[in-house]
Amino acid sequence: MSANGSITPSTLSKKDLPWQIAWDREKCTLCGRCTAVCPMRAIELGVFRRRILEVDPTSNVQPGNVYKVFYGIRQRTDPAHYCVGCAMCTMVCPNEAIVPLASDEVDKLRFHIDQRGEPLRRGGRRNVPQGVLDRIKFIRISMLTDPALDAGRHEFELRTLLGRVLPPEKNLQFIRDNGWIPPVREIYPLIIGGMSFGALSPTMWEGLQMGVAYLNEECGMPVRMCTGEGGCPPRLLRSRFLRYVILQIASGYFGWDEIIRAIPEMKVDPCAVEIKYGQGAKPGDGGLLMWHKVNKLIAAIRGVPVGVSLPSPPTHQTKYSIEEAVAKMIQSMYMAWGFRVPVYPKISGTSTALAVLNNLTRNSYAAGMAVDGEDGGTGAAYNVSMDHMGYPIASCIRDCYLNLVAVGQQNEIPLFAAGGVGKNGNLAANTAALIMLGASGVQIGKYIMQAAAGCVGSERRRCNICNIGLCPKGITSQDPRLYRRLDPEDVAQRVVDVFLSFDMELRKILAPLGRSTSLPIGMSDAIGIDDKAAADRLKISYVV
Repeated sequence: MSANGSITPSTLSKKDLPWQIAWDREKCTLCGRCTAVCPMRAIELGVFRRRILEVDPTSNVQPGNVYKVFYGIRQRTDPAHYCVGCAMCTMVCPNEAIVPLASDEVDKLRFHIDQRGEPLRRGGRRNVPQGVLDRIKFIRISMLTDPALDAGRHEFELRTLLGRVLPPEKNLQFIRDNGWIPPVREIYPLIIGGMSFGALSPTMWEGLQMGVAYLNEECGMPVRMCTGEGGCPPRLLRSRFLRYVILQIASGYFGWDEIIRAIPEMKVDPCAVEIKYGQGAKPGDGGLLMWHKVNKLIAAIRGVPVGVSLPSPPTHQTKYSIEEAVAKMIQSMYMAWGFRVPVYPKISGTSTALAVLNNLTRNSYAAGMAVDGEDGGTGAAYNVSMDHMGYPIASCIRDCYLNLVAVGQQNEIPLFAAGGVGKNGNLAANTAALIMLGASGVQIGKYIMQAAAGCVGSERRRCNICNIGLCPKGITSQDPRLYRRLDPEDVAQRVVDVFLSFDMELRKILAPLGRSTSLPIGMSDAIGIDDKAAADRLKISYVV
């Protein structure tokens, strides 16, 4: 309602919002913690005037109305300050006097949020239950083993290779022609995917790096993390921990001036270089870091002014085709590090993935290919892209692997799958299914945010404000008042816990298959599904 009391087209009531604040006056002590912690400023202290009927039994005076003034909590209904249901107010309330409740009908806010010509963005992703990956079963069980070996049944190493693995005859020919052999890295099959320093808060990013370093140096697990687009802190580029990092270069080239200048001072080489051509949340579109997050630190690393939005072009402007990309980008990145660092492209999961892969098979430089399916999600994607564009990762990675089998290069070019892995909590099972469909490893992003930092976003339109820098947990915010809520040491401990539990679950799945010496990449006879159409599409067993 406007200042003069008139009703406008965007006037909303609490009934129209996706979340409604339930406040108990009797329990509330007006401490103000809830209003202070709310990232959207959806609640405020208000003054209320209430009519109360008072009856004095000791008096002959007729009952009358008494008007009393009291203070309380009021929910705001304007679209700029709507409640996102993060429940931070509930977490800090000492008396359990306040809680957000989901609306009992479809909210009307979605028709009013696109003010000033800006479409609705969100940081979450659809978590549709019982997707294809969650329905895959592991059906090949080897139970007739040597009893003497049963005690050590789960004692084996989980490793995968990142890099072009040429046959011996090709290796000799390659070194004769080029004077070097394509580098190969032995890494853990679960990779923390690209989430940039800028999209994530400094404390979240530092916590992830600390957790990865601990897993490598104390647990002996060669876990790797991708930087995402936007570079990384200069001190990381010049530290020994760079060997655990995959540097990503994308169409915006943000942060790459700093990386190139730091090459002569690098103590160790990075694990690999990932060239991002697309991502599953928004195929064919570039990334976007909104101005809310571009503070002095982010601006300095990316080489841009403070407080400006940073959209990446949809494509790399200097390249026309994948052949030109290999010639210009992949080979130039190899040369920058003296042909010591693997370089591979990351593409969106689309029907054109096979065309990209076929071009890579004809060139011996590409160290692999990462495919990002439609179920991935970031705070920089529009709803229309996430809901209506993309390709399921299971069928896309299967097509790519079978294509490699057809040309006899299934053991030469590693494929890495991403996009919705573990979105329903079944991380180890989803990973094992993708490996048996043909992936050499998987990348995760949203899962690690939920598991390691306690992201509260969901598909019931809860929170999902990663894009505007108001993350109530401080995961995706550049505001010190918000990201200081997150302790990087706690994040690091949770990262370690996640990987150790994943490691045990994956061993429990792989050990009964009788393939404990190596990952069962492409071992499709070990999986089945209860959907005939999906079984025919993936070329796996149909089981009911």
